[in-house]
Amino acid sequence: MVDLFEQRLPEERLHSSFREIQGNPAFASVIPVIQSWSVGLVDRHREGDKFIKEFQSTFNSSMWELYINKLLIDLGYSVDFSHAAPDFCITTPQGYRFNVEAVISDRGQGAVDWRPLAEDSKKRGALKLLGKLKDKVDIFRGANGKKTPYASLEHVRDLPFVVAIAPFDSEHALMQNNELINLVLFGIGEPSHDINKFGRQAKVASLNKPSGAPVNVGIFTNDSFKEISAVIFSTLGTFSKAVVESGMDMIIRSTRYRVINKDDIRKDDTAWSLKDRYHTARNFDFVKTMRWDFGCQVAGADVRICHSKLYRETHPDGLHIYYNPYAETPLDPKIFYPAEITHNFYDTADNEPIQIHPDGALVSRQTFEPSLTWLEHLLRTNGFLG
Repeated sequence: MVDLFEQRLPEERLHSSFREIQGNPAFASVIPVIQSWSVGLVDRHREGDKFIKEFQSTFNSSMWELYINKLLIDLGYSVDFSHAAPDFCITTPQGYRFNVEAVISDRGQGAVDWRPLAEDSKKRGALKLLGKLKDKVDIFRGANGKKTPYASLEHVRDLPFVVAIAPFDSEHALMQNNELINLVLFGIGEPSHDINKFGRQAKVASLNKPSGAPVNVGIFTNDSFKEISAVIFSTLGTFSKAVVESGMDMIIRSTRYRVINKDDIRKDDTAWSLKDRYHTARNFDFVKTMRWDFGCQVAGADVRICHSKLYRETHPDGLHIYYNPYAETPLDPKIFYPAEITHNFYDTADNEPIQIHPDGALVSRQTFEPSLTWLEHLLRTNGFLG
């Protein structure tokens, strides 16, 4: 197997994240995890050396491709790497074929950092995602004079075309969960926290560029991006996923979505009691449960703070699939079958999204060094300490 971490570039061209992994002994257990994600990908004809150099110099886009590659390995799907493009030409054991193109929204020159709750920064992040999806549609169509559009390729024609996208446009981009991709694809804003409108999401038709020019969002609510069959999205399929999978010594704060039908709740089951409850275990495991009444269901979240030895996370945890109802060639929803994946559809008759978040779906996860300072900070900011 080709070694991703064998340095192939001069020091000044190395990405800071690559240098940190390579030079910090604490990440020794992470390196073989990342290496295992690369099976097949770095063996692509004439592309292996290029990929490794990009991994060492730009890092994030390559990490995202590595994450997707490992996902396909775990699903048991074969990838034909004899084609230069798209990134993944896939066949399932049942013979179903589709293609995936991976892309990230990066920072670019002169980027202004995205900060949580800053609306202008969120708009920039959403426009970045939209711009990258448009770039891929243009390549598929052969717009702007591209000589070999994807649509003309025999191994692409008449097969589902999926774009896997992740946000890296700022240091805070991975904190957005699925808020901005919901805006871009379905034209819906963040859920309301108002007691009378709790959970409702306002519809948004367009966003303004810095110049003031409007740009339409909700691209899966019409046929404007009909070439894209589906979008794969995650803010958790990153370097931190490899860190968690490695079992590295750390503190983990995670949030998982919880939902249950009221008819399925036992009378003595306190796990679904309404409002906020705090649970503390002696073995460094703290859980805050939040529950709300949604008519026939009780839903909410579990916020957990624990040591990495107690924490488990699968590779697909935190993954979203968005299906385009106007796709020329739809993607079969059964293809991404792990139970922890969130499936997002759009009902064109009712003009409403249908977002199927399974019970236990991973919403967010952060890692921290295992110190009393960080533990106290996390417990205090999450309500365990007064």
